[in-house]
Amino acid sequence: GLRARRARRGRTLRRARRPRPPVTPHDDKENVSVLDIPQVFKIHAFACFQDRPPGHPRGSCGQAGAKPLWDHLMKRVERLGQPDLSVTPTGCLGFCAAGPLFVVYPEGIWYRPQSRDDIDEIVQSHFLEGVPVERLIVVPR
Repeated sequence: GLRARRARRGRTLRRARRPRPPVTPHDDKENVSVLDIPQVFKIHAFACFQDRPPGHPRGSCGQAGAKPLWDHLMKRVERLGQPDLSVTPTGCLGFCAAGPLFVVYPEGIWYRPQSRDDIDEIVQSHFLEGVPVERLIVVPR
């Protein structure tokens, strides 16, 4: 038949499928309770743990000494015991030469701390009191 001839020539006959609209929780109220919805955070920080080899042309937050800072940041947040605060380790955030960097959402504020004291100030002022630490903010271009 036609399918066999087209298959021998390297072509296959495909049936057109009707596109199905995506199902969202708002459209399908029954399934909302069974969805695995992640925790919503008041503050969610993403810290770059990228560690490229020494001499790499792009550098990395790891080369700039990020790991001890991020370890301190995660311990501080964990000790607070507030489930609405979170720190997530990430790979490269794209601004390697400026590291160490982390970004805080929902505001989208980028920080470049240089010491554990800087981390403590960010946690106290921004995370707990809601006041960003202006002197440590960087604005990516």
